Amino acid sequence: MSLSEIHSLDHAVLLCTRMAETTAFYRDVLRLPVEIERENWISFRIGATLLSLRPRGPWSVCDDGPRMPGSAAMQLAFRVPPAAVASCHAELVSQGVPILRGPTDLPQWGHRTLFFRDPEDNILEIYAEI
Repeated sequence: MSLSEIHSLDHAVLLCTRMAETTAFYRDVLRLPVEIERENWISFRIGATLLSLRPRGPWSVCDDGPRMPGSAAMQLAFRVPPAAVASCHAELVSQGVPILRGPTDLPQWGHRTLFFRDPEDNILEIYAEI
């Protein structure tokens, strides 16, 4: 076995300074199903992948260090069917989520996209292959 055996990304962890607000965003706004919920930890199931949230700071492996205010730590992209980009946009707007860029075709990427931020300032993209 070696590093060449890596073939998928099964789990991503977002480091949070606003844990309660970020949990509510992914659970209540994006309506992602909760798979695991513990003190200072929550995991959402998205297809074959787990997206987990935990507080930023010292923990058993290392200290995450401070977050730079106003900067994104990550961009997450969620794929949907082409017709869903517009309906996702409408749902986000109706829930008061600030939109960075509304539904836009990006022919060079073969995508229709929509961009917004989570409470941690991570950039989120909903996209469809076109």
